Amino acid sequence: MRIIVTAGGSGGHIYPALAIIEKFKASEKNLEVLYIGTHNRMEKDIVPKHGIEYIGLEIYGLSKTRMLRNFKNIGLILKAKKKCEQIIKDFKPDIVLGIGGYVTYPVIAAAKKLGVKVFIHEQNALPGKTNKFMAKRADLIATSFPESAAYFKKGKKIVYTGHPSGETALKTPSIKRSELGFKDNKKLVTIVGGSLGSSSLNAIMKDFLLKGEDKNYNILYITGPSLYDEFIKDFKVPSNVKIIPYYDPLPSVLKITDILDSRAGAGIISEFLSLNIPTILIPSPNVANNHQYYNTIELKKKGAVLVIEEKHLNAQLLMTNIDGLLFNEDLYKEMKATQSKIKVNNSLDIIYKEIKGLLK
Repeated sequence: MRIIVTAGGSGGHIYPALAIIEKFKASEKNLEVLYIGTHNRMEKDIVPKHGIEYIGLEIYGLSKTRMLRNFKNIGLILKAKKKCEQIIKDFKPDIVLGIGGYVTYPVIAAAKKLGVKVFIHEQNALPGKTNKFMAKRADLIATSFPESAAYFKKGKKIVYTGHPSGETALKTPSIKRSELGFKDNKKLVTIVGGSLGSSSLNAIMKDFLLKGEDKNYNILYITGPSLYDEFIKDFKVPSNVKIIPYYDPLPSVLKITDILDSRAGAGIISEFLSLNIPTILIPSPNVANNHQYYNTIELKKKGAVLVIEEKHLNAQLLMTNIDGLLFNEDLYKEMKATQSKIKVNNSLDIIYKEIKGLLK
């Protein structure tokens, strides 16, 4: 079997793509994979480290304000499409898998022109612009949130598969709390500001961590690697608090967490749902189309999470929500029960079977 995978721009696209590739590697004896991404973004470094053949395209996203730059970008897109046509002719894939990001456009467009089947996976509740635009060219669209189907009315076939990160999280080994410097007899609240961290959250967290000094639980705050040094400078860390820049793999920490406070990226949502962790979400307002907020809407309605919008966030409000969830046994159990009903723990199995069915 020969597959081309295309995804780029952020870990939110790249890591689901890698998880899908690993599933195919485990299931197909004679698999050949080619990954097409950008020439200058994070996938160009991450993907080759996994031993996957990689081709980078010079391509940039279109701007809403810089029209002159867009003329150049359109030229690069057309050039990339022509390059992808030749790549596909040479590689002869059975299918092209588009897992998000503007780099997928020329790959999918070339595939359809040459009669190659196309699969699209959408991670967020509100689909990205490229996936929405290319939906009519896809033979199969998979979604991480059931509500996403409403945005793909031109799609031939839409399947709710869930997000691959949830299944990956289940397979990740746990660590012990002592490895983080905590005693095992206290509950643990883990706070994550996203893979890169958040300067706006950090501004609130110092006050929050000081307020939590007298609490009968431990707090792990993950600042993000680029913000760690600035955060801990001249900060007297309370005895029940640990501050780290990053932890990989994060599910190892999530498995020992009693309450999670996090941004609302699709990947971490699938992880805490699969691991059944009561969670407070603070969607980032600084993402395309405010998609993190849309990721929270149905989860909040169903009672699977609590949500605090960043514009309302302060240290006391966060503390009140954490205490109210951690020490309200009925609410805590109810949230875990709701999560158990809606989580998808076999996303990769579903995706693999759907793609194999498409190729019959």
